[in-house]
Amino acid sequence: MTNSKWTTQNSSFTSTGEIWSREEWERIEQETSRRALAAASEDECWEVLTRQARAVMRTYSTSFFIVTRFLPPAKRAQVEAIYAAVRYPDEIVDTFPLTQTQRETLLAEWEERYVAALRAETIRESLEAGAPCFIAGFAEVVRRTDIPREHYRAFLDAMRLDVWPRWFETLDDLIESYVYGSAIVVGYFLTHVYGSPTPGDFNRALRGARDLGVALQLTNFLRDVAEDQRRGRVYLPQAMLRDEGIEEMDAADSEQWPAINRVLRKLAAITEEHYERALTHLDAFNADSRVAIRACIDVYRQLNARVADNPNGILHRESVPMSEKFRVLPASKYWRLPLAYFRS
Repeated sequence: MTNSKWTTQNSSFTSTGEIWSREEWERIEQETSRRALAAASEDECWEVLTRQARAVMRTYSTSFFIVTRFLPPAKRAQVEAIYAAVRYPDEIVDTFPLTQTQRETLLAEWEERYVAALRAETIRESLEAGAPCFIAGFAEVVRRTDIPREHYRAFLDAMRLDVWPRWFETLDDLIESYVYGSAIVVGYFLTHVYGSPTPGDFNRALRGARDLGVALQLTNFLRDVAEDQRRGRVYLPQAMLRDEGIEEMDAADSEQWPAINRVLRKLAAITEEHYERALTHLDAFNADSRVAIRACIDVYRQLNARVADNPNGILHRESVPMSEKFRVLPASKYWRLPLAYFRS
């Protein structure tokens, strides 16, 4: 699947399907680390890392970049650091021209550097220990917000399932075996940044994050069925396919399209239920983060509806036009968007 965790909407792809090649990522990482190490203070070092992380988000995800502009600056910077830390492993498994063994090796090296960064007490120490700048930035968010350290390992385990794909028998199997690591724990990262009005609200905020993570991931699965299968991946539950008479899915077989589309509509309805439950937990998050969370729900809920109503079948990849995204955003805050693009 193209960018299973996040929506990519950028047309400047290379011939391999990349936005930035692996070599360009490495060049950016090295230059950013050099500038961060030359910074006069930890605060300036943090600013260097988050400025580059912001460029990653702006380049790879129009939708997420827009909705996060409505966060307070300090929280926005932490979310940008999180995004960059999950974006690069996603590129390893999805777009860099590598063998499966090479992808597995790079993920293992990335995890080792994450563990090393956690042993450090500052960003500078992380960088001096050899942590890539995006891991150093994420490790700082972990220290500041008390994100459980094992969550990022669960994320990397899900990335390994993209390298060595398998079928998922039921929806529960899909959610617990893959979606938990690919999207739910990312929602948990964000919940630790967003916070809650009282300690008693935090567990409910985590439940909302789980529902939203499931919804976002399922929406992306539904949109990318054909492309996923070209990558050797099938994320539609096998039991649901068999219920429609499909023993082995072939997204290129036009005779299967009506049955596959029925599965998509069923899953889209389940996904809508997750968006609705996530919305009921919105007040469990701190007030300064609710606009961004609500905008995320509304934008991706639109995408889910478009996929469910798609008249062109699974070979057409749906997206939400920019004009429709703007309709669900708070008009009183539109002024932030051109300013954000100008600064980036």
